[in-house]
Amino acid sequence: MAATKVAILCGGRSHERAVSLRSGARVEQALHGDDAFDAVIVDVDESLGETLRDGNFDVAFIALHGRGGEDDTVQTLCEHLGLAYTGTRRGPCGAAFDKARAKRLLLAAGVPTPPFITFSEHAIEQFGAGDVKVEAAQLGYPLVVKPAQGGSALGTRFVDDEAELPRALIGALNYHPHAVLERHVHGRELSITILAGGDAGAPRVLPAVEIVPRHADWFDYTSRYVHGETEFTCPPQDMDDASLARASDVALRAYEALDISGFGRVDLLVDEAGEAWVLEVSPVPGLTETGTVSVALEAQGIALEDLVRELIADALAQADDAE
Repeated sequence: MAATKVAILCGGRSHERAVSLRSGARVEQALHGDDAFDAVIVDVDESLGETLRDGNFDVAFIALHGRGGEDDTVQTLCEHLGLAYTGTRRGPCGAAFDKARAKRLLLAAGVPTPPFITFSEHAIEQFGAGDVKVEAAQLGYPLVVKPAQGGSALGTRFVDDEAELPRALIGALNYHPHAVLERHVHGRELSITILAGGDAGAPRVLPAVEIVPRHADWFDYTSRYVHGETEFTCPPQDMDDASLARASDVALRAYEALDISGFGRVDLLVDEAGEAWVLEVSPVPGLTETGTVSVALEAQGIALEDLVRELIADALAQADDAE
């Protein structure tokens, strides 16, 4: 039987290029030495369509983070080419990647997420920042200001008062023309990975990973990707069972509300009352050595090699069902 030819899509031109290349390399490593697969790293550029058409690939493993990989662009291309691909389908993927849209969908489904407002760069240029300051004050400080699209905490800042707001807005709008201002919830930060295709097809909720940066006040880019900068505890210590169960339930509800498939990562904060608040849902989670997905897989006793093969098998099965 011929080997399954896999295009590992990674790299690209987004701000998360370096992280994506690391994810892609880990996927390639997971398939290395298995004669059932012929895996090829594809550093995504403007010739991707031609590369996929001419490469005789059976499936694309999407390890492409940020714009182009999570905003449904590459998923749409794969569907246009009739190429099976891993992970969340194009519509839900794009919705989850847009933080404001995702939060509205979560609220509509009754999933708790911190109160927020959005502003566009165009609106601020046309009408000034006065309305932003008024609505930010009504939302209440401290706030988190972040780009409406993007990941890895790039362009994200914490704001304690109005004086810090302009600089934070400029930082966020450098990454995307829309910014989200979100009320900061004080609490413990958790990351929960959910895998599709468990018993009877039900999603599997992996143990929560608590995130405690060692040298930063919050889980910034350096804390995420520099080895040793963050302490990951799985499962969290000294958190009562009821709070953990509530967080897992909220994560699953968020996963389902946004119609994530394959696998996804839900980032939450658990406040002092034990209530869980969804911050973001990643439709294309990172697979780097320092990532929370890897920590959760290890805690659950799931090898990355098995997850990668499972995602490929799921992608091929979905493509067969669509024919």
